[in-house]
Amino acid sequence: MESIEPILSIVKGIYDHVEGVKANEKRSRRICERVKALEKIIRSIQTPKKVLETENVKNIIKDLTVTLNATKNLLEKHADSNWMKRAIKKGYYEEEFNHVNDRLNDAFQALSLALNIEHEDTICKVFDKVNQKMEDEEDKKKDEEELLDKMTSLHNDVAEILSLLKTQKMPYDKIRKIKLSELKFIPDFPKKPFMTTESAEVFMGEFQGFPVAIKKYLKTGQVSSSEVETIFKKETDTMNRFQSPNILRLFGICIINENSPQPEFLVVMEYCEKGSLRQVLDSDCELSWTRKARMCLDVAQGIYRLHQAEQNFKVHGSISSHKLLVDEAYRVKLGGFELSKTETSLQRSVKKNALESTLCYGAPEMLDNLNKKFTKECEIYSIGIVLWEIATRKKPFEGLKEDLIYQKVWTEKYQEPLPTDCPENLQQMIIACRAHEPFDRPSAGGN
Repeated sequence: MESIEPILSIVKGIYDHVEGVKANEKRSRRICERVKALEKIIRSIQTPKKVLETENVKNIIKDLTVTLNATKNLLEKHADSNWMKRAIKKGYYEEEFNHVNDRLNDAFQALSLALNIEHEDTICKVFDKVNQKMEDEEDKKKDEEELLDKMTSLHNDVAEILSLLKTQKMPYDKIRKIKLSELKFIPDFPKKPFMTTESAEVFMGEFQGFPVAIKKYLKTGQVSSSEVETIFKKETDTMNRFQSPNILRLFGICIINENSPQPEFLVVMEYCEKGSLRQVLDSDCELSWTRKARMCLDVAQGIYRLHQAEQNFKVHGSISSHKLLVDEAYRVKLGGFELSKTETSLQRSVKKNALESTLCYGAPEMLDNLNKKFTKECEIYSIGIVLWEIATRKKPFEGLKEDLIYQKVWTEKYQEPLPTDCPENLQQMIIACRAHEPFDRPSAGGN
């Protein structure tokens, strides 16, 4: 009886440790099942004391004590604070698990022969070698999948923390006129844009030690530097009120050769490593529903910051997945403000060509009347289309010509479907944002 009690004490310790295991959880719990089966056999021989007194059984019990202590130590390692480091040592711990399993099997076989007893089917199945091999392979596969998920989650958390720390270091001076000497282009010679459009080249650079995107306009016509400065000052007075982690940070404007007949204009803004939202959605990167929901929340928070002011609030005016940018932590930021205006300005003038080029984002009331004033409700519809893009990773109304988009959206009140596994709350929000009637759409702030 005395030799049994220490074993039962060790077994209890094994059960306690398995609850705290953080790595190789499936394999650890499988070992625990095998220990429970052995415990059942041990308890069955407590009563016939003469059995325990035989030399053979004493030796088996002694070996089993060593094996169970090794099992306890293995589980203890996988429950401590360095579980991630241990999990990465895949080959080393795989050998340890195999070694412990072999010793538990040996103990079962030795006890069975020494006691000459037949075990119930459930215990026999636990120690059946063919069954064990299948179980161990399945457990190993699941443990590796869980480890990958944990590592991915940890990587994302670290990236987000680094992004937040970087944001905290960001120079938060008001948007201002910047001297060319304050900018560093990467590479500096020859200067190479990482993106080129019909109207601009975009370079990577540094401003006050912070990574930035430097946008150089190509076609400025006969616009004078004084005229640009006047418009710039008016716009920056507005933009200085709308700083947010979900709005692309604008640092300022740089005018080269400002006294010449043809000055060059650079806009300096925050650099987002992953490019536009559309580029991210078109890539092969994995986006879980948790991450998609987080990205949707970023979009909503950015637009809320614009819409929430009671006076002098702002609408973006040209929301699309191309105007939203994504940083290294997958934080989404509203960009493209060089095309935005205050709502009162948009009421007086809507750029018809700009609207037609992004027709798939146009609210039904705007499609029906391109001269209709642009409102926050129109913008909420555009946001709904962007959220749909995040949920599906597809392009809205892809392949449809303008007249068919008009027919679908205005005449048929059609909404493109969402994936069946889209979380219900997110699904309801996306449907509501794309409501045909402006009154039925949710608000993002303000009246």
